[in-house]
Amino acid sequence: MKKFFSAADVDNLKDVVEEALMLKSAPYDFESLGKHKTLGLVFLNPSLRTRLSTQKAALNLGMNVMVMNMDKDGWALETQDGVVMNGTTVEHIREAAAVMGEYCDILGLRSFPSLKDKEADYNEDLFNKFINFCGVPVVSLESATRHPLQSLTDLITITENKNVDRPKVVLAWAPHVKALPQAVPNSFAEWMCKAQEQGLVDFTIAHPMGYELSEEFTNGAYVTDNLEEALREADFVYVKNWSSYTEYGQVYSVAQNWMMDNEKLKLTNDAKVMHCLPVRRDLELSSEILDGPNSLVIKEASNRVWAAQVVLKRMLEKL
Repeated sequence: MKKFFSAADVDNLKDVVEEALMLKSAPYDFESLGKHKTLGLVFLNPSLRTRLSTQKAALNLGMNVMVMNMDKDGWALETQDGVVMNGTTVEHIREAAAVMGEYCDILGLRSFPSLKDKEADYNEDLFNKFINFCGVPVVSLESATRHPLQSLTDLITITENKNVDRPKVVLAWAPHVKALPQAVPNSFAEWMCKAQEQGLVDFTIAHPMGYELSEEFTNGAYVTDNLEEALREADFVYVKNWSSYTEYGQVYSVAQNWMMDNEKLKLTNDAKVMHCLPVRRDLELSSEILDGPNSLVIKEASNRVWAAQVVLKRMLEKL
């Protein structure tokens, strides 16, 4: 595995989940694999779970880890070619990424979208240039359009906690106080659609009108603006907010109450409730669910380690 950016980078989802769960049961069985190897984690945006879980996964594999918070510690990066750098940018991504590749055997990169220019964000210019110039395998720690480590984690968590062979999984839009990216819902939809193709889940997306995701990520999903319809007989409900894709980055007022609570949970098959975190209590998701027996959010966050570890293991095996 030379890069981990999307569901397309994994052929058999069942195999990678089983391998991740094997690592969970024996975290240190491959700690010699990463001996004298270095993982560089490069953050242009804040992180809690992604940073700590990926670092722990690397340590379990015997790797050294270096962390660079580019937004605080690094020089302002220029990403465009053919410009005279006489403004606020100090270092070009060509040199910065290449130097990081000299120091590290594997690199991880996290960056968020602007939510202002859809074409620029969805072209993934920064991430693609980083891959091109660093010269080593790259793990996405979240990009403008996807968060694959989170989505792999979610599939691991669903597999671990399912009571039927092919559970009904619902991605449910939730309210928020500001415009959020589509990266997590895009990625979750992409992975669940692939899981559906491979016979692992049945997948539904529920959101208010105006919050449609790009069809690139939702092909094969059943999509509805009727939350109650979506929740009926659901085994897992994945709660997440996102801003508009069509009217890029915009937020519309929604009259209906879309926050998941115990009353809505009664429509489901006693569904387990998931969220990538951080979560705004009693806005996106009710405290009664978060503190109750149906919440998987902490188990889900814990599984971030095994998603990262299986990806790093596969990369190390190809070095």
